[in-house]
Amino acid sequence: MTLRAELVARISAQGPLSVADYMADCLLHPIHGYYTTRDPFGATGDFITAPEISQMFGELIGLSLAQAWIDQGRPTPFTLAEPGPGRGTLMADILRATQAVPGFHEAARLHLIEPSPTLAARQRETLGDTRATWVQGVGDLPHQPLFLVANEFFDALPLRQFVRSGTQWRERQVGVAQGELRFGLGPASPQPALAHRLADTDEGDIVEYAPALAPITAEIGDRIERSGGAALIIDYGDWRSRGDTLQAVMAHETVDPLATPGQADLTAHVDFEALTLATPSAFSRVTPQGVFLERLGITARAQALAKPLTGEALAAHVAAHRRLTHPDEMGTLFKVLGLYPSAAAPPPGLSR
Repeated sequence: MTLRAELVARISAQGPLSVADYMADCLLHPIHGYYTTRDPFGATGDFITAPEISQMFGELIGLSLAQAWIDQGRPTPFTLAEPGPGRGTLMADILRATQAVPGFHEAARLHLIEPSPTLAARQRETLGDTRATWVQGVGDLPHQPLFLVANEFFDALPLRQFVRSGTQWRERQVGVAQGELRFGLGPASPQPALAHRLADTDEGDIVEYAPALAPITAEIGDRIERSGGAALIIDYGDWRSRGDTLQAVMAHETVDPLATPGQADLTAHVDFEALTLATPSAFSRVTPQGVFLERLGITARAQALAKPLTGEALAAHVAAHRRLTHPDEMGTLFKVLGLYPSAAAPPPGLSR
């Protein structure tokens, strides 16, 4: 039975699903889930993330974390962690760039947070002989200083969608009509978690809420505030969620989120305000990715890497730099937020 057939049968028997429950099944179903069954990254997959575009991205992330480690007195040992590490490309670039930082690798205890067996196997291939531990969640990390990068992790958290109805909200749901999956609305009800959104929304506006975002962020921030460390959260989104941002991508094309459950990647814009409200640690200004990378010296690094290149290789390198930093590409759509202890400075590239 396909995931679509399974969902249609379940909804027909038990009633509509929240968008969050639908996303969770599509992405992590043990048999048919998108991340459970495939490697979706790169030119031959469904989408390309920043680490797959250029090594410069991971190198600069690594140096920012390493400098934050130095600024905090080089704590030893510390946890170097990444939730949702994809193929392991970002972490491989971080490790290569930090090899020359005295004591960093000796003090680091690498932990990758990955529920997908398929992707965990790919990460092992990428990292080769690198010593690492795979865990299921942030709560499984050791209690010690934590230096963490989350790149395009929060956008894949299952989210609920609500449509404003007077001073109440109707939840957007996935139901069945004429044997097909269809969006619909539940009954109006109060939503205490969205009480603050009555001030900036109008009748019919959609607001999104990812239930797992706050507890995950709170766990990361609590560890950093108590034991030291820093987190770099990089994702697409904005300060506050508004409108329907749920999207499905297959073979680098946007498709209907209900058309092929389990076969397309489902993501939504990240609410950066919600991240700041959830963390007990200090947090930086939300900074466009292009600005963050330029502050870390990506242009100088790009020029150094370009020197031996000619022809198509040079053109591809220039295009990669543009894609990561230009306002019309990823430079503005993607944002960076840093978490750090109240007594420390923000990670390099970010400001208070």
